[in-house]
Amino acid sequence: MRVLGVDPGLTRCGVGVVEGVAGRPLTMLGVGVVRTPADAELGHRLVAVEQGIEQWLDEHRPEYVAVERVFSQHNVRTVMGTAQASAVAMLCAARRGIPVALHTPSEVKAAVTGSGRADKAQVGAMVTRLLRLSAPPKPADAADALALAICHIWRAPAQNRLQQAVALHTATASKGRPA
Repeated sequence: MRVLGVDPGLTRCGVGVVEGVAGRPLTMLGVGVVRTPADAELGHRLVAVEQGIEQWLDEHRPEYVAVERVFSQHNVRTVMGTAQASAVAMLCAARRGIPVALHTPSEVKAAVTGSGRADKAQVGAMVTRLLRLSAPPKPADAADALALAICHIWRAPAQNRLQQAVALHTATASKGRPA
C-alpha cells in the first residue's frame, strides 16, 4: 500500500509518502513541505498548496491519501487555514479518485508512539526509527505527514474489516425485514 500523508497548513503543509503493509518494514518514498508566503493573498496560497500536492500525487501515485483531521484549537485563524489546506488536499485526491482517510492527531500519535499524548519530538523519533532514517525529518510538519501515512497503513486493514462487517450486517438485517 502506498500512502501520501498530508499534515495540512497554509504556511507549511507537510507531505510524505510511505509504502508497505502492516506487520512488515515500511519504506519512505519521499518527504517534504509545501510552503506558501504568509503575506500572500489567501486564494494564491490555496492554489500554491494545490499545485504542490498535485506534484506529489503525480510523482508518487499513491493509492490512498491520509489527511490530519482538523480539530478545534483556541486560535480560530489557525484552524481556518488548516481546514482550508485540508480541503485542498481532499479535493486533489477526490479529483483523481484516490480514497481519503482522516485521522485525528491523537490517533496518529497513538499508532506511531503508543501514546495519544506524545509530543512532536517523540513522533519524530518514532518515525525515524520505523522508517530506518538517519535523522528525524525536518520540519516537524514533514515528520507528521509521514506519521499520518504510517498510521493509515497500520489502521486501514482493521477499518476496512469493520466497514465490511457493518455493511454485511446492514444488508443481512434489511433482507430480513418485511417490505
